[in-house]
Amino acid sequence: MSFSTKFAILGSGSIGTYIGAYLVKAGYPVVFLGRERLKQEIQLFGLGISDYKGNSFTLAPSQVRYATDIKEAKDSNVFLITVKSKDTIEAGKSIRSLFSPEELSKIIVVSFQNGVRNSKELASVLPELNDRNLPGMVPFNVVAKGKGQFHQGTSGELVVKSNEFGNKIHSYLRRAGLPSTVHKNMEGVLWGKLLFNLNNSLNALAGIPLREELSQRTYRKILASMILEGLEILKLSGIQPASAGKMIPWLAPIILGLPDFLFFRVASSMVKIDPEARSSMWEDLHHGKTTEISYLNGEIVSLADKVGHKAPINRKIASLISEAESSSGKSQYDAETLSNLLGIV
Repeated sequence: MSFSTKFAILGSGSIGTYIGAYLVKAGYPVVFLGRERLKQEIQLFGLGISDYKGNSFTLAPSQVRYATDIKEAKDSNVFLITVKSKDTIEAGKSIRSLFSPEELSKIIVVSFQNGVRNSKELASVLPELNDRNLPGMVPFNVVAKGKGQFHQGTSGELVVKSNEFGNKIHSYLRRAGLPSTVHKNMEGVLWGKLLFNLNNSLNALAGIPLREELSQRTYRKILASMILEGLEILKLSGIQPASAGKMIPWLAPIILGLPDFLFFRVASSMVKIDPEARSSMWEDLHHGKTTEISYLNGEIVSLADKVGHKAPINRKIASLISEAESSSGKSQYDAETLSNLLGIV
């Protein structure tokens, strides 16, 4: 294998560290860039990677190059962006600081973030990239369990824009053992993923694991209402969400509304969720961090404002998350209470 491809993971938290660990295991040079706290944790414990299927592997501290200074990525030519969406432009500026305009035209940048705007925001500060600026999508959930342990709790394939450079990234990911595919309509894929990601906020408000949340039909009815409202607003906006793999946006509300015995039978064939899985927004609230609500439900609300839709359900959910942020994430709602607050029968 040629080591001419050198990866930098900007924002190596749960998702970035998980993806990077597979690349390291496959023999690719990787520099993880993130916070001092995680650097120290990995220096002490190394990395332990596991998934919902029971697969696992470990990397010794000496195998993981973890840094906090962007200058350590100067020798990289593929940048995977996994920072929170609010930090996207800052990440782009940090890449710009490393390279001349000529050098910038030779690197590849992939956004593996929540939301729909990240690739466009990167283009605003890194216009030299052109087709090397690739939107991507991460469908699965990764939980940081502490002591260098990262666990993939749900199923799904990484998606990258289909072009000359996206196809290369796809091949690298597949070679590393990461499920991956390419798609021509990444804007549609990202909007489709956003509709599913509306559950991030619901799970955070429920305060329970994803599987436990989805096992309660009242929570599922709330999520179905959130997605249906989102679909209505996207239609009014002239946006067509696309399916990626088994994630079919228009079908989700129908499946969520099924009685328990039918829901479990149908859903289990589409997505695998283990008992440990929780949403990244729950994790942010739990640790007292600012959430990505403005890039998820807030994105639907912003579109609604443009087309004259009130978006009452997603607007209320966004408001409740903001309240939870200001109260250090202590808010928790059972299904009936939340359903009543939202006016969902």
